[in-house]
Amino acid sequence: MKYFVGAGFLGLCLLSAPAFGQAAGGKGKAATRKNSPAVTEAAPAVSSITVPSWLPPEAPVRPAATLLHDVVNTKLDVRFDWTRQYLLGTAVLTLRPHFYPQSALVLDAKGFDIKTVQLVGEKGDKTLTYKYDKAQLTISLDKIYTRDQTYQVRIAYVAKPNELPQGGSAAITSDKGLYFINPLGKEPNKPRQIWTQGETQASSCWFPTIDHPNQRMTQEIALTVDNQYKTLSNGLLVASRKNADGTRTDTWRQTLPAAPYLTMLAVGDFAVVSDTWHGKAVDYYVEPQYKNTAKAVFGHTPEMLEFFSKRLGLEFPWEKYAQIAVRDYVSGAMENTTATVHGSTIQATTRELLDSQYEGSEATIAHELFHHWFGDLVTCESWSNLPLNESFANYSQYLWAEHKYGPDQAALVQQQDLAAYLEEANDKREPLIRYHYQSQEDMFDRHSYQKGGRVLHMLRKYVGDDAFFTALSRYLAKNKYTAVEISKLREAFEETTGEDLTWFFDQWFMQRGHPELKVTHSYSNGQLLLRVRQVQDTVFQPIYRLPVTITVWQKDKAIDHRITVTKTDETFSFIAADRPSLVKFDSEAQLLGEIDEERSTEELVFQFYHARNYLQRAEPLEMLHNKAADAGVSGMYRNALQDNFYAIRRSALDHLRAYKGTAPTAVRSEIQHFATADPSSAVRAQAITTLSFFASENYSTVYQAALRDSSYLVEAAAVAAIAKSPTPAALQQVAALDNTNNTTLLVAIADCYAKAGTIEQYPWFLRRLPNVNDLDLYAYLQSFGAFMVQMPAIEREKGVKTLETLARTHPQYYVRLGAYKGLVTLAAGTPALKEILRDIRDNEKDERLKAYYGMI
Repeated sequence: MKYFVGAGFLGLCLLSAPAFGQAAGGKGKAATRKNSPAVTEAAPAVSSITVPSWLPPEAPVRPAATLLHDVVNTKLDVRFDWTRQYLLGTAVLTLRPHFYPQSALVLDAKGFDIKTVQLVGEKGDKTLTYKYDKAQLTISLDKIYTRDQTYQVRIAYVAKPNELPQGGSAAITSDKGLYFINPLGKEPNKPRQIWTQGETQASSCWFPTIDHPNQRMTQEIALTVDNQYKTLSNGLLVASRKNADGTRTDTWRQTLPAAPYLTMLAVGDFAVVSDTWHGKAVDYYVEPQYKNTAKAVFGHTPEMLEFFSKRLGLEFPWEKYAQIAVRDYVSGAMENTTATVHGSTIQATTRELLDSQYEGSEATIAHELFHHWFGDLVTCESWSNLPLNESFANYSQYLWAEHKYGPDQAALVQQQDLAAYLEEANDKREPLIRYHYQSQEDMFDRHSYQKGGRVLHMLRKYVGDDAFFTALSRYLAKNKYTAVEISKLREAFEETTGEDLTWFFDQWFMQRGHPELKVTHSYSNGQLLLRVRQVQDTVFQPIYRLPVTITVWQKDKAIDHRITVTKTDETFSFIAADRPSLVKFDSEAQLLGEIDEERSTEELVFQFYHARNYLQRAEPLEMLHNKAADAGVSGMYRNALQDNFYAIRRSALDHLRAYKGTAPTAVRSEIQHFATADPSSAVRAQAITTLSFFASENYSTVYQAALRDSSYLVEAAAVAAIAKSPTPAALQQVAALDNTNNTTLLVAIADCYAKAGTIEQYPWFLRRLPNVNDLDLYAYLQSFGAFMVQMPAIEREKGVKTLETLARTHPQYYVRLGAYKGLVTLAAGTPALKEILRDIRDNEKDERLKAYYGMI
C-alpha cells in the first residue's frame, strides 16, 4: 500500500490524525530471544519523569489472529446491481481446521444479506444452520472436522457496501471494500467503474472469508458484467463466455496462495496496453484517452521486474503482473497480488509527463511491485508486523532510484523520507513493530514506511551489500507463501552474517524514537578530538549503538574513520598532522536521527565544494540560507546553480528568495535565466517562485512568458506569482488558461482568482469544480470560499449551497474538510452560516473530521 500526501493539503492526512500506539514499558511480543547489548550505559536515575508529548496514550495489545481454520481456496461467482450498488454473489470456500478439531466455522462477512449456507458434498448439498450479526457469520458444521479433512461451504449472499457504517483512516480513506463509481452514469465527466480495496480488513465487505493477513488461499473469481466492460482480477483469465442476456462472464484464477486482503476485482471501460517480461503478461489498464501514454507511465515495469528479481535472487513468482488506474480511489495504490490498483492521477497526458520526476508515479510503481515479494509472497502475520511489508516497499523506491538514476536521486529519496519521519516524530514516536494500537489502520504511518525504509538502509550499510541481499534472498526463499513476524527477518540476517544482530533489531524495530546527537570537535598538538553526545530522552528511548563513518579532510585529502558510538557522552581521538579543513560526522549519511553537528561557515562552504554526494552538497545550502550576504556563501549558492543535479539547483533557487548578498543584479539575472532555460520544469517553476519574492522588482514579462511554458508546473508557478501583484494584462493571460484540464493548474488559477479575481469568475468556479480531482479539491474549495468573500451575500447562495453539500456528503473526508473550511472563511458576521457549520459538525460521523473541526 502506498499512502499519499496530497499536495493540496500538505500532508494533513498523515500529520494531523490522532496518534495512538504502544504505551511506555509495554514492548509486547518479543522479537528477540537474548538480552540486548544495545544499551551499554545505564540511564541516569531520575526523581521525577516528564512524559514527552510524543508518547502515545495507552492502547490495547493486538496479537496475531488465532488460526482455527485455514481457508484453502475461495471460489466466487459474482454479478452486480449498478442501480442499488449491490454485489450478488455465491462463494464456495474450501477449508480445513488449522490444528484442533472444529465443529463450527466463523467467517467475516460485513453487512450482507445471507440467502443460503450449504455444505457441498459429493452426494448432494446439505443446508447448514448459522447465526449472523451483520459482521460475522457463525456456521454450525455437520460434524467435527480434523486438520487432515477439508470441506466446502457454499454461501449465497448480497453485499451492500454503501449501507455499511462509514469508516477509514488517514492512509485508506474508506473501508467499505467495494466501490461503484458513477453507477447511474449521471456524472458526464466520470466513467462508470467498479473496483475493490481489501486492505486492511475490507475484503469481507464483498465476500465471506477469514479476513486476517495470516490466512492464505488460492482463488477463482467469475465476474458477470455487461459485455462492453473489461474486467481484471488476480491470476490469469482462464475463461470468457458471452451470455444470452448480453452479458459476459470472465473467470480469473490464481493458483498460488495469497492473503485475503490481496484479492481484487475491477470492472469498467478500460484500454488494455500489453507488455511482457520473461513470457509473462504485463498489462496496463487505463482510461481509453490515456492509451497512447500508458507505456510512458508504466513502461519501466519490465525493467523493474528484471532488476528486483536479480537483486533479490528470486524471480518474480506470480502468474502475471497487471496495473490498473481507477477513479476516486481511496488510497495511493494497492499491491493486490498480480493486479495492482492505482488512483487515476497516475494517468498522464504527453504534456503532463513533462513534469514527471522520479518522486512521483515511478516511485509508486516500484513500491507496489516490490510488495509482490515483501507483502504478497511473504506476508506480515499481523498488522503489528506491517513494516515487514511497508518498510521494504518504501526502501524499493530508494533501490530503484539508485539503480536507474544514480546515487544523487537515491539520496534525495533518502532525504525526503528522513524529513517525513522526523516531522511525524514531533507528535508521535512508536516502535516499528507495535503490538499495542487502537486500530490496525494506525500502523499505516511514516514509521512503518519512511522510518522503516531508512532502518533497512542502515542495516544494509552495516552488513554490506552482499550480505544484505543474500539475507533478503534467504528470508524470501525460506518463508515464501507464509505469514511471518520480525524474528524471521532477524534470523535470516544472523544466519547469513554469522553475527548476533539482536542489538540492531531491538533498538531499531522494537523500541521507539531515534538518536538525537550533538557533535563537536577540537584540534590541538596533532590530535583531533570528536565528542558525540546522545541527548535524546533515554527514559522512553534507548541509548543507541551507532556504527558510523567519520571523514576528516586535511586540505583536499579525505581520510575515513569507522567508529561505534555506544554511550551518552563519548570522545574519540584521531591523529591529524594539521588542523582539519573539515570533520564530517556520518559522512555516508546513513543514520536515522537528528544530528546537531558543530561546523563554521567556512567548514560548511568547504564541505559543499568537496562533497562526495548529494546530501553533503545539499546540507550547506540549507544551513547557510540566512548568510547569503557573506561573499563565500554567495559564491557557493551561485556555484550550486550550475550543479548537474536538478534538486541542488532547485534548492539553491529556493534559498535565494529575497537575496541581499553581493552582485544582486547579476544574481537576479541568473534566476531569470533559470526561469526560462533550465531543462527541469521543477527548477524553472522554483525560479519563478523565487523571483516573486523580490517585491521591488517587476518580472511580469517573465511570468507572462512562463504562462506559455510547455510545463503545467511552470504555468502554475507563474499564475501564483501573478496573483501576488496582478496586472490587467497578466490576468487576461491567466483567464486564457481557464479551460485547462490539468488540476494542478486549475488549483493555481482558483487561488489567483481568490486573491485577485472579480465576480465574473464566479461561474467559472462552479463550472470547473467537477473537473478537479479529489486530492486537489481540498485546496480548490478553500479558494472558492475565499473568492466568495468579495461577493455580495445575496450572490453567494449557489456557491454556499455547493460547499455545504460537499461538506456533508462527499465520500472523501478531506474533501468534506476542504468544503467546511471554505464555509468557515465566509462565516464571519453571518449567523445563518454559523448555524450550518454547527449542524455539519454535529452530524459528522467521521472521528477524524470531528477532531479537525474541533481545531478550526
